[in-house]
Amino acid sequence: MITPTQNPEPTAIADRSAPEVSIVIPCLNEAETIEGVVREVQAAVEKNGLSAEVIVADNGSSDGSQQIAARLGAKVISVVERGYGSALRGGIFAARGRYIIMGDADGSYDFSSIGTFVDKLRQGNDFVMGNRFKGGIQPGAMPWKNQWIGTPALSRIANLFYRTGIGDVNCGLRAFTKPAFVKMNLQTTGMEFASEMVVKASLHRLRIAEVPTILRPDMRTRRPHLNPWRDGWRHLRFMLLYTPAWLFLVPGAAMFVVGVIGSALLLPGPLRIGAAAFDIHTLLLMAFLIIVGYQVIVFAVSTRTFATETGLLPPSPVLSGLYRYVRLETGLLLGGLATLVGLAGVLIAAIAWSRVGFQQLDPDTTMRQLIPAVVLLSIGVQTVFASFFLSMLGLHTSQRGHLEAGVNSDR
Repeated sequence: MITPTQNPEPTAIADRSAPEVSIVIPCLNEAETIEGVVREVQAAVEKNGLSAEVIVADNGSSDGSQQIAARLGAKVISVVERGYGSALRGGIFAARGRYIIMGDADGSYDFSSIGTFVDKLRQGNDFVMGNRFKGGIQPGAMPWKNQWIGTPALSRIANLFYRTGIGDVNCGLRAFTKPAFVKMNLQTTGMEFASEMVVKASLHRLRIAEVPTILRPDMRTRRPHLNPWRDGWRHLRFMLLYTPAWLFLVPGAAMFVVGVIGSALLLPGPLRIGAAAFDIHTLLLMAFLIIVGYQVIVFAVSTRTFATETGLLPPSPVLSGLYRYVRLETGLLLGGLATLVGLAGVLIAAIAWSRVGFQQLDPDTTMRQLIPAVVLLSIGVQTVFASFFLSMLGLHTSQRGHLEAGVNSDR
């Protein structure tokens, strides 16, 4: 039984009898199409003269798909944990080939192009994606909303966030080396597995190539497992969660900068632009943008640090360089200074209030003193507690480093 929650360890001694290529096909009740797909793969293997094995990663089929695949000579792997990603990971873990090719069991992908995928890997690429828009999408093969809206939009977002250079991020026919798979350290179990693979390939700076791929109509008579809107949102959600810079840093920095500029313009006095007058009410809004923007920036740093410490994302060169100079004491010092200055501003406003017997004050003057003081007080307090939180996240790495150093010293 395959346990897909564990990552494979590189073998110390190469298996000389192992095939060069492993073709992994996830399967869940695909009795209608699995025979045709396996035979097509076998024909492509023979045509290209490949040393290959065909692995069907069965995810709990009850229609006899396993028996059909085994009868044709495919290696059937039973994967208990449900999900598209679980099935693929189970099959990949069982693969013995240096190169892995994955493709669906519904008959929609033309496996005759697998020789080109292998050639790209032999040329030194780590990850090869199929591109259905370059290879050709046959009539009825893809819903119009996927072809013209969903997949192009997700591909553009992936290129914006991660600079993947991939034109079809949802193509299910793809190939990669076994070391690249280990390096990507894929975690998801569902449809997000496909997006995680693209994201991790880019984040780990793998060498990526594309191969034109033909997409045919699904050959099954039943409805597919996919739900365009649900699965599209899951892909988008995953890409957002794996990019703290775009999810938190960009909007947070935008709010913070707008708030600072607006406050600088309004602190001296009211600002008129044409017939519009901007005064302390707008200044209060700018203060809100500064505080919320700063908080979202803190979220960005905290999230990126957590993702790195847990292995979800590779280390960030920017944060790694920053942490060499900025430590807990630095954050406490800066946060403490901002808090003290804010408190001083509040105290000055309170003294001015006492001088008039705690009676009504001119809000135009008082609010221009209190708003900056409250902003500094808020940012200072956030900085102090954020510094402690980030230091707690860093304890994992620090303790692990000390432990590894102790182990090494005992050898």
